[in-house]
Amino acid sequence: MLTVLIRAFRVPDLRKKLLFTLALIALFRLGQVMPSPGVDVVAVRECVSTADGGLFDLAQMLSGGAMLQLSVFALGVMPYITASIVMQLFAVLVPHLDALRKEGQRGQAKITQYTRYLTVALALLNAGTVVALARTGQLLPGCARPLLRDDGLLSSAVLVLTMVAGACVVMWLGELITDRGIGNGMSLLMFTQVVAVFPGYMAKIFVLTPVGAVVMIVAGLFLVAAVVFVEQAQRRVPVQYAKRMVGRRMYGGSSTYIPLKVNQAGIVPVIFTSSLLYLPTLAAPLLGDEAGAWVARNLTSGTHPLYMSVYVLLIVAFAYFYVSITFNPDEVADNMRRYGGFVPGIRPGRSTARYLAYVLSRLTAPGAAYLGVLALLPLVAFAILKDPGTQQNFPFGGASVLIMVGVGLDTVKQIEAQLQQRNYEGFLK
Repeated sequence: MLTVLIRAFRVPDLRKKLLFTLALIALFRLGQVMPSPGVDVVAVRECVSTADGGLFDLAQMLSGGAMLQLSVFALGVMPYITASIVMQLFAVLVPHLDALRKEGQRGQAKITQYTRYLTVALALLNAGTVVALARTGQLLPGCARPLLRDDGLLSSAVLVLTMVAGACVVMWLGELITDRGIGNGMSLLMFTQVVAVFPGYMAKIFVLTPVGAVVMIVAGLFLVAAVVFVEQAQRRVPVQYAKRMVGRRMYGGSSTYIPLKVNQAGIVPVIFTSSLLYLPTLAAPLLGDEAGAWVARNLTSGTHPLYMSVYVLLIVAFAYFYVSITFNPDEVADNMRRYGGFVPGIRPGRSTARYLAYVLSRLTAPGAAYLGVLALLPLVAFAILKDPGTQQNFPFGGASVLIMVGVGLDTVKQIEAQLQQRNYEGFLK
């Protein structure tokens, strides 16, 4: 990876793109540590340092430590990520969006505009919930100090608008990185959020006993190696294109393949499931004493068996659902038949679609199981150790490792692709 970056910095236009990306990432981190107006920074820091692990650590990780600190970019990339996932689901369920998706660049631009509107709506909902919890003292339970200097209606409205505006700026920064920088903008910003809090968790490891720290580091390195191995694994379906005459020229006759990854769904099922399971925590104070106590006891603790079971089942179910809507075997088979392509030994058309669906289902099963086990590992470690301090210091969560490894590999691949493209252009010249 270091060699690829050094080679990229030697190319003038790639160096500009990398510096532009790094500048926007630095601006993003500045917004995440900048407090919002009306927030008592001293009280927030004291309460965050004494907060329990579990969902608080999850909120800290997915927001880069910004949500619980009520900063300007407190919402991070989660509103845009959630809106993108919802729009992908609606693109399959709503005929109008499905027609737009098939129109090409014009239709995709329209869907992107709808995604922005939905991002603003979700940001408004999330910011209102966070500010309401901060006003009532339920954002960080166990903290006696008020987090806001003024909990009046006008001050709360200003705080909500600041967070919503911050989410819009984050969305703009992500799109700028995608258009003018290197890699996928939102993925890089999410990678930045996770990496920002990771060194702090690593530093806390050494507070433990030396044996526990060594075991945790070795287990983390093994987990990273396993994630890299699975993320690179793919099933290559061979495709042969028949020769055909167009005018006086002969086209076709080439061989290629369809790369089907083992983890075709990526990190999306884990993120979406984590967002869904955070809703009971937010709704518990509104359900009354008995129902709220049951939810707080069974659906907010990462070490509870019911929480673990629901977590894994939702990840597996959503992995199957997300793969089914992002890869359409009928559409792929129809495109292959249209351009004279076929899988050797399989008839074009409906037989090819059935074969691709069969291969995809066989790949999705281990991929979904891999995501479930990866997300369950830290929860099982918490339950076995039964040590709140160790739970807070456990840095190798499944979602965090998957985000860091997946985004890192994808960004390096894009840099290598651009380097190869420029080498080919120089060779042709």
